Parts: sequence; structure tokens; C-alpha cells
Amino acid sequence: MSCHLTFRSVGLFGFGAFGRLIATHLTPHLPCLVHDPALPDGANLPAGLSIASQAEAAGCDLVILAMPVAGIAEACRAIAPHLRPGAVVADVGSVKMTPAAIMQATLPGHVALIGTHPLFGPQSARHGIAGHKIALCPLRGRAHLPVAAFLRARLGLRVILTTPEAHDREAATVQGLTHLIAQAMNRMGPLPDRMTTASFDLLKQAVEMVRHDPPGVLAAIESANPFAPRVREEFLGLIEGLDRAYAGRD
Repeated sequence: MSCHLTFRSVGLFGFGAFGRLIATHLTPHLPCLVHDPALPDGANLPAGLSIASQAEAAGCDLVILAMPVAGIAEACRAIAPHLRPGAVVADVGSVKMTPAAIMQATLPGHVALIGTHPLFGPQSARHGIAGHKIALCPLRGRAHLPVAAFLRARLGLRVILTTPEAHDREAATVQGLTHLIAQAMNRMGPLPDRMTTASFDLLKQAVEMVRHDPPGVLAAIESANPFAPRVREEFLGLIEGLDRAYAGRD
């Protein structure tokens, strides 16, 4: 499969921390039009990036929705009239079932759809994205094939093809528990940093990678994933059982 893409431009909706990460790694390959109402007029963007209107960004060959999952529905309604036939629309949300359903129901049939979840963030990818994983969920059309080839060959990513449901089932444990533990440890106060073990240092590193994630990410992982409540319930039940055992109450 060729890694050559016929895209001439990317429309990026959302320029928060993750939108900036996307732009950093795509602009060496494609010009990028950015639309984000939070950007001030006349904002100075790096080379390869341009501020664009909603219609201009939605008129690109590849449209990336890089906003919180809660904003996907509104964004899809707004861009739908401006999408070109044959364009590709992809989201980058931390959950996949909800965005997939919204895009399939809202966006016109003449565009291809891909659900994506880069399994890294600004913290874990601060030294580069090569070698990191990205999940791709084909939703409509076959554009995921050249996109996957591009991500592998040009960006060095490890591509996982999956379905929205399979993704959310695994992410409920992989991300749901990580963020739950991180939130709990953050609220315990300053953690020891002198007399630590290698395993504790690794745990602190994992917590540090996610503790600064915006609230929208945490909400999506813990609330928008339909499988997360059961994982939390099982985990907390096991913790309670261990607590009883070690306290001699069993």
C-alpha cells in the first residue's frame, strides 16, 4: 500500500494542546488551515499553518476534529454544508463509539469517515511521536488504508485497526484506570520523592503524563465511555476486598 496521499490541505478544528501537537507533525507534509474560535485575531502561527474560517477549513481534503468529545456534535453540524465530495473527516477523541455515531448520522454520505485515537499526548510525545500507537476505526469508505500507510511510513506510528466498540472496551481499562489512579494520587498531596523504589518512580511518571490533561479528556474517558463504569466498579471492589483482608476484617 502506497503511503502517498492525494490530500492537498488539512483543515484542523481545534488548536489546544493536542491540536498543536497534530499540526507540528503534519505541517512538514501538508499545509494546515486552523479554525478555533479561541484563537485571537491576527494570532501568529508557525510556518505551514494559517488561520481559516469555518468554511475554509471544512473545505479541505482532510478535516480533523481535534476538540473535546462533547463538542463533536456541534462541530459536525457546522461543517456538514461545507464538506467537499471525496473529503475525509477524522476525529481524535479518547472514546470512539459516541463520535463515530455522531459523524455517521450527521455528516453527508459523500465524505469518508475515520475514527482515530492517538494513544499518546503532548506529555508522552514530547520527544517525538515515532514508535507511539494510534488506533484507526474505519467508519465509511476506504480512506483508512492510505492514511494508515502514511502514518506508518512518514510519521513512524504503530497503527492499530479496530472498531469503535472494541476500542472503547479496552480503553475503559487502559485509560480509565490510569486516570482514576492518577486523580486519586494527585489528591493525596505531595508524593514522596526521596526514599522511592523503581516501581514507585515509574508509577509517578505514569501519573505525571496524565495529571495535566484538560477536563474534557477526563470526562470523555470516565463518563463518555460506556464500559468505564463497570471497570471502575470492579477495580474499586477489588481494592475494598484487599483493604478488608489486610485490615483483618475478613
